[in-house]
Amino acid sequence: MALTTHIALDLLNKAHTPETASAIFTEKVLHKPLHLRPTSPDPNSQDARARRRLERLRKKEKSRKRQRPKPLSAKEKRMTGIYEIAKESLKYEIYVPLHRMWLSYIWEILAMVKGKQNWTTAQAAGAKIASADFHGAKLAVVRSKCVSLVGLEGIVVRDTKFTFQTITRKNELKTVPKKYTIFRFKIPQPDTVSETLDAKMCKDIPDEDMGPDALVFEIHGSSFEHRAIDRATKKFKQQNRPEL
Repeated sequence: MALTTHIALDLLNKAHTPETASAIFTEKVLHKPLHLRPTSPDPNSQDARARRRLERLRKKEKSRKRQRPKPLSAKEKRMTGIYEIAKESLKYEIYVPLHRMWLSYIWEILAMVKGKQNWTTAQAAGAKIASADFHGAKLAVVRSKCVSLVGLEGIVVRDTKFTFQTITRKNELKTVPKKYTIFRFKIPQPDTVSETLDAKMCKDIPDEDMGPDALVFEIHGSSFEHRAIDRATKKFKQQNRPEL
């Protein structure tokens, strides 16, 4: 079998002597360095900096997503029972300090000052009461389509869109629908009640100890069928409620 020679050497032999052709072939072909393009970009180039910056931003975004907890769905909230009140916490005296805190909160909303005879009107206080938070308020049912609810009184422990959940003096948790129900609550004058929030000193305030100058309000639950957070920014309009 005949040995084949390199095509470049054959071409060089036609133009040069064998010694010259062999020297040129060895120097220019066999020993010629082959320059390959690098697989990674030049670290000093602007594109490399932009790519590294983009990678850092992606890593930072991934770590931020890991740190941000995913909100629970409604089904998961029901399964975990995060809104359920433990049986050992169903005691009226536990929520009396919450009611005292709510009194300080409502005094501030209505601009009731200690050492002064405070009074207001439905027109002046209506918008403020309508947007107030009732967690901790002591509500009494004075009228309802469900007759068995009339006379029920307790401290609000949960204000949902359609119900008030209250704890009564008998340590019972009652769920009262807002629709077709009228609630009454009293606000004593700041001078009548001590403003201390110490749990040991907080005691329940009977209606007879609120004094004759206590402010009495009645609210229509049908107009309060909103979450507390939604009522804060909602504008209420006067509506006739013929059902009650």
